[in-house]
Amino acid sequence: MKKLVAYITSGYPEKSFSIDLALALGENGVDTLELGVPFSDPVADGPLIEKANHQALSLGFKFKHLLEISKEVAPKVDTLWMGYFNSFYQQNIDLLLPHAKKLGVNGLIIPDLPHEEALRYKDLFDKNNLANISFVAPTDTKDRIKEVVSNAKKFIYMVAYTGITGSGQAEDLQPFLNSIKNYTQTPVYVGFGVNAKTAKDKVIGADGVIVGSAFIDILLKNELNYTQKIKECSKLAQILKNEIN
Repeated sequence: MKKLVAYITSGYPEKSFSIDLALALGENGVDTLELGVPFSDPVADGPLIEKANHQALSLGFKFKHLLEISKEVAPKVDTLWMGYFNSFYQQNIDLLLPHAKKLGVNGLIIPDLPHEEALRYKDLFDKNNLANISFVAPTDTKDRIKEVVSNAKKFIYMVAYTGITGSGQAEDLQPFLNSIKNYTQTPVYVGFGVNAKTAKDKVIGADGVIVGSAFIDILLKNELNYTQKIKECSKLAQILKNEIN
């Protein structure tokens, strides 16, 4: 069974909604949840997620809200924190990681932390039994792919193309997938540009997909109330899970 990872922006439009949405997604096919940490300059994210980030911050998101959401969600749904390194560093990462594990969080996704820098924190992640998700991109050489995936935990985030999230740009991923799987037994999940229309093709040869912008697009629709947004996101999760399997 191939896995579905869903990203949502924590605290958008408010904390209680994020909790209700996360739990609903977990009941409708989502295997792992990315709780996004709103950030003012989300450089790896497309316009939809960037907009949700900015709106969450304007509505008063604080890091404590991520902790409160995680406390309710992580014991019930496999949960990762997705955010930019400064957000975690400012919280004193030496203290934050043990607290994350206590809450039930299973790892972090930090797109602006290069592999070489991430190695500085490897012992801290290992000590707290947390995954620091590894990224590989089409521009990586075979030697670099081998190095990055050698100690990868939980899954490898395979960037489907060189760019930002939310684009449906098509490309042949099989040579890239094969080059990754030559060096690791860790599952490989495809991210960037995955939606209901592309998921079936993107997942070929991979172990799962990561979907963000397609969910955030629903959350940004002002004509929908909270109940309708949760219903639409749950329906999308069911469709995606069916498409990839």
